[in-house]
Amino acid sequence: MFCRLLKIAAPAGALALLAFPAWGAAAKEQPVVLSTQDGWEIAALYQPADDGSKTVVLLHDLGKNKEEFSTFKSNLKREGFGYLALDLRGHGKSINKGEAFSFAKEGVDNEYNKMTRDVDAAISFLNKKGIPSSEIVVLGAGLGANVAAKSMSFSPDIAGLALISPTTNNKDVLSIPAMRLYKGDILIAAGAADKKSFLEASVIRNVAFLTAGEGKVTFLTAYDLTSHDMLDKYLRPAVIQWLKTPHKPEVLPDAPPADLTVPTDTQGFLVPPSGTEESLVPSILGVE
Repeated sequence: MFCRLLKIAAPAGALALLAFPAWGAAAKEQPVVLSTQDGWEIAALYQPADDGSKTVVLLHDLGKNKEEFSTFKSNLKREGFGYLALDLRGHGKSINKGEAFSFAKEGVDNEYNKMTRDVDAAISFLNKKGIPSSEIVVLGAGLGANVAAKSMSFSPDIAGLALISPTTNNKDVLSIPAMRLYKGDILIAAGAADKKSFLEASVIRNVAFLTAGEGKVTFLTAYDLTSHDMLDKYLRPAVIQWLKTPHKPEVLPDAPPADLTVPTDTQGFLVPPSGTEESLVPSILGVE
């Protein structure tokens, strides 16, 4: 009885330590289920961002799942970025309406094209968490890159777009039309060993450059790998740095040349001409 009373009478502070996490403890990754407008239940993993940091929506390649981003997720979390990693419809645990191998491979309205609705559900989830589109970046690899690009047609206010091994057409998911509209910060990465996909990524880069402008487009390359493998082995540090500083600083114009027609008060001293003046008028210094 006495021991029981000791437990009940323990200091309130001690009980609080047992019942609640320590102040400042980092939030943990949590599984969530997103509902799309056409009835798919999208399995995802959500890691809240630190205050002031962006949240990255992660879209995997064809035949993969959200676990492909395990290494990259660790980098994001360490740097304070949040993430929402999806199992795209038909992949991983998102199979309540079927699996991807049964999807039609052609058609502008096939399930691959409808994956943009998975992205829309992800953005809506983050918006409801109080995260505005201006603090969201969408990153996709392979098929996920094409889905990410096409999604910008519906979410033009997203802060940034990262395309790892994009192509112009993957399962009839076209990347270029949205690149003619999207004006946010863009990162594109391609492996040079696959000449066809490298050329297509370069075309996407050129279209993005014409739309968004040079300072907002970053192009990365590696030789022998693509998609998730290229991201994990070569690109993680560069992508993390891009998330921190997604566009180049503005290049300021050179200072205007001095107007030689305006007299300068030299207080009676003989002043030699500047280099600019030397090139414009002959110097008479030293002439007797």
